[in-house]
Amino acid sequence: MSFLPNLIILGEYLAGEFDNREQALAEPVWYVNLRMWQRPVDLFREDSITLFAEQANIINLDRPYRQRIMRLMPSQDSGSTMIQYYMLKDPSALSGAGRNPALLKTLAIEQLDLLPGCILTVTQEILAPNSYKFAATPLPETRCSFTYLGKSVQVSLGFEATTAEFHSYDKGIDPETGKATWGAIIGPYRYTKREQYSLF
Repeated sequence: MSFLPNLIILGEYLAGEFDNREQALAEPVWYVNLRMWQRPVDLFREDSITLFAEQANIINLDRPYRQRIMRLMPSQDSGSTMIQYYMLKDPSALSGAGRNPALLKTLAIEQLDLLPGCILTVTQEILAPNSYKFAATPLPETRCSFTYLGKSVQVSLGFEATTAEFHSYDKGIDPETGKATWGAIIGPYRYTKREQYSLF
């Protein structure tokens, strides 16, 4: 299928290997030095660009966590772009796929659980000719919550992306208090792209 140009550009901006080295060195009390991989995967090709995302502490690269699937697709009604998140039914089966993409060759839709409230809408700002900033924010009145390892989990999702940077606003939310418990508590994790991955 032919994709809308802005969907391809967003996919290209998101696909890659990132880290927040400069931020972690400048503010070590608040930000752990993380590496993040966002690898294109061959799912939902009829109408979407799909990425497998995983991250790891730079000192424990062999223990990655937060595996997730991001499906970039056109909105049915507004002509804008939406991002739907999915969870792996067995995250351990693909642990390390960020560094070892061969593991992703066996990934199938049947291995995913749809997270109905975990959806973002994307706006696009032109910074210069052929240069954009994308901002992804939750839909109004939605809550990203699901069960993981027998526990109820709530997450606030969001990001901004340019050709060289990815700012993550993801944070865990305590369902009882509504307060953030991990992630971008005082501001976004500011990642720099270190390697570009090909979408197709």
